[in-house]
Amino acid sequence: MVSASSLLAIMPFPNIDPVIFSIGPLSVHWYGLAYVAGILLGWLYARRLIASPALWRNDTPPMNKQQLDDFLLWAAAGVVLGGRLGYVLFYDFAAVSVDPMRIFAITKGGMSFHGGLTGTTIAMILFARRHSLPVWSVFDTIATVVPIGLFFGRVANFINGELWGRLSDAPWAVVFPTGGPFARHPSQLYEAGLEGIVLLILLAITVYAFKALKTPGTVTGLFVIGYALSRIFVEFFREPDAQLGYLAFGWLTMGMLLSLPMVALGIWAVIRARLAAGKAG
Repeated sequence: MVSASSLLAIMPFPNIDPVIFSIGPLSVHWYGLAYVAGILLGWLYARRLIASPALWRNDTPPMNKQQLDDFLLWAAAGVVLGGRLGYVLFYDFAAVSVDPMRIFAITKGGMSFHGGLTGTTIAMILFARRHSLPVWSVFDTIATVVPIGLFFGRVANFINGELWGRLSDAPWAVVFPTGGPFARHPSQLYEAGLEGIVLLILLAITVYAFKALKTPGTVTGLFVIGYALSRIFVEFFREPDAQLGYLAFGWLTMGMLLSLPMVALGIWAVIRARLAAGKAG
């Protein structure tokens, strides 16, 4: 049984200002920097991938560097628009239905990964069709590098003191300034480790050691499975959104509900990739 006294006696939140610096009315936030860092480093990693023909089927990358550079704007639009719309639909629909202008109030609520993933997927499909690129290999290129952005995004969540975890007496638990006086799981860092570092390494192993990019769709499927399982696991430590709470059984959250179909979708993508490779071979 966890006592209130033990929950009050753990680590205080590290006092990191969400604003890095300000110049007049312009303020640079850690959250914005996280988006920039994730996209920039992901772009550099993707350029390295397409610069290595031996990694790809028939030793032919799905796009050239100029096309990848052009896709940056499409990816950014997909992430931002999809992420915001996803949050509104999945987590804040009741409030937005009363006040539609709330959709533009980005300080009230934030972004949804599932929405951002959907937006980016649509952007990839449209971009691939416009440039006659193999869509599954385009998916694989982006899926390989997405964990970089996830890592920086979750670290920014921690710095902002948002999306914190459930009550905990673990030695590494943190008292967040917006989470009441009790210590909580730093679930943002759990997600940064699993969705970011661990998934990035596992996908890199499949790409470089097992040449998974030669079977289009495999890396995409593995990414979707890996993210979904990581998110479902961390949801057991993460406090559910206050406006939603638990959806059922006293433990099912919206994050779990949105991630469960992803497991099946990822498995389908891997199987589809294997069957398609068998037919081509």
